[in-house]
Amino acid sequence: MSETVNLYYREYGDPDQPALIMLHGLLGSLVNWHSIARKLSGEWRLVVPDLRNHGRSPHASEMNYPAMAADVIRLMDTLNLERAVLLGHSMGGKVAMQLALREAGRVSALVSADIAPVDYPPRFEPVLEALLKLPLDQLESRSHADTLLAMYLEEKTLRDYLLQNLQRDGDRWRWRNNLPVLYDNMKEISGFPRSEPVVLYTGPSLFLYGAESNYVKPEYHPLILDYFPMAQIRGIENAGHWLYAEQPSQFLEILQSFLNSL
Repeated sequence: MSETVNLYYREYGDPDQPALIMLHGLLGSLVNWHSIARKLSGEWRLVVPDLRNHGRSPHASEMNYPAMAADVIRLMDTLNLERAVLLGHSMGGKVAMQLALREAGRVSALVSADIAPVDYPPRFEPVLEALLKLPLDQLESRSHADTLLAMYLEEKTLRDYLLQNLQRDGDRWRWRNNLPVLYDNMKEISGFPRSEPVVLYTGPSLFLYGAESNYVKPEYHPLILDYFPMAQIRGIENAGHWLYAEQPSQFLEILQSFLNSL
């Protein structure tokens, strides 16, 4: 049994409404969901945590999907939430899937954003290597960090996303993320736990993906349906992996239509 941690979280909306838990992706934080959460707050109780080794949540040496799902169960128990809708992006989507497969009775519906229950190549390893190379003791400012990071990562949007986790701590800078543990566990994070026999989640499920992303390829659709036979699989045009930020209106329209159908 994994040792759980107490996740830092924020709440939005009406505590008397049904609960929706929103889970961020690798190297993200609860801040990523702020805009979407505010727009859903009229009809839902939104619970938005930082996952372990991210944001303001505790650091831990164990970093795998059973452990992360157990953290979310602990949070639900702390908040006296018997059931909730789970919405997760990327790594957070895999956490949501794992929880739904392990504790189906606690999950009233599942929404996965641009991720499938498959093993991916460790494509974030170069990103983590770049972050670990930054000389934190020599940084003069966040813009200085961005200049140094640009030597390894060309995409400005990605750098801005990553640098949200760089924090001033007294007279020096530090990462909120537990970068060494994330790097050492990239195989676990990039993979997805298998079970024999295969366990199913038969509740309502929505798998959204960016049409310009390659995280949810057509050949992955049958595997999604193997685990989640009630799944709807919907693409969002002109969106990549960060579909909720790139096409927020489309993302919200499809999401709300699904939630209204529950």
